[in-house]
Amino acid sequence: MARENAFPLIVIPLLFGVIVSLFPSVASITGVCYGMIGDNLPSKSDVVHQYQSYGILAMRIYKPDGDTFNALKGTDIDVMVGVPNEELALYANDASAAASWVQNNILAYDGVSFKYIAVGNEVSGDDANNILPAMSKIWDAICSAGRQDRIMVSTAVRFDVLNNTYPPSNSVFSAPFMGPIVQFLNNMGNPLLANIYPYFAYVGNQGDIPLDYALFTATGTVVSDGQFQYQNLFSAMVDSVYSALEKAGGNNVPVVVSETGWPSYGGVGATVQNAQTYNQNLIRFLNYGTPRVPAYMEGYIFAMFNENQKPGDEVERNFGLFNPNQSPVYPIYFN
Repeated sequence: MARENAFPLIVIPLLFGVIVSLFPSVASITGVCYGMIGDNLPSKSDVVHQYQSYGILAMRIYKPDGDTFNALKGTDIDVMVGVPNEELALYANDASAAASWVQNNILAYDGVSFKYIAVGNEVSGDDANNILPAMSKIWDAICSAGRQDRIMVSTAVRFDVLNNTYPPSNSVFSAPFMGPIVQFLNNMGNPLLANIYPYFAYVGNQGDIPLDYALFTATGTVVSDGQFQYQNLFSAMVDSVYSALEKAGGNNVPVVVSETGWPSYGGVGATVQNAQTYNQNLIRFLNYGTPRVPAYMEGYIFAMFNENQKPGDEVERNFGLFNPNQSPVYPIYFN
């Protein structure tokens, strides 16, 4: 459970109006996804400076971007970079192309703290068969460069690769391509990247999912699952992934939450107050882990900015913590 008042909040105003919260030293890592689907976003250097000013420790981007990498050089910001879905078939079938991708987008940027390579994001259909061979060839290139101790290779999956997620201990992978991927990750000691959205689960099942359960604000147990008691939907969803991993032989595969968030406008439950409540409680919750895995977690909030050119429903353009002019949509405190 997120403990809303677990730590006293000390707020110190700094230059440029930035506010930083001071909590006891913790081991969890909160990153933010930096989406770029907008025509009014700040410069890459200004974005990196904003990450540093707010104490955001990690950044996820969805494809290589040289200007962003150059701005990140010499910073302590960990980077998760994506291999675009449309390129997976190439790297799945051509080891030299995979090696060139690693050379041009990783090795060429000395001074950037690359941590994860996400080979595909929410890949589905026949394209999913390209995930594992592309991962394997990119991993081979990372190992050939001697970076296997610093950079991990995985893929980011949607929650619907699972079935029977209620209660979490019943969860299994429904997507047949997941079994070999889990075995690969288990053998390599790399994590599974999972996009976890209690918001969409709540919107799709308001009759059974209380809002406070989705926002980390429930005051007691909402779901009992044997020895595990759940007071928030996020931990139940993450433990569903862990339960499926265990059944698939992935006992050594940790879960990194590669996306999660709550929109501030444009749909059911999409308010500034709810978005602030969810994301602030998430940051605190990551220090505690889940009932099944009660240890610090790594998570990435989606997203840094509201992106005015994102396709889809209005909520898709309103997940940002910040407006394109870099002003906060609501106050948020990191680490």
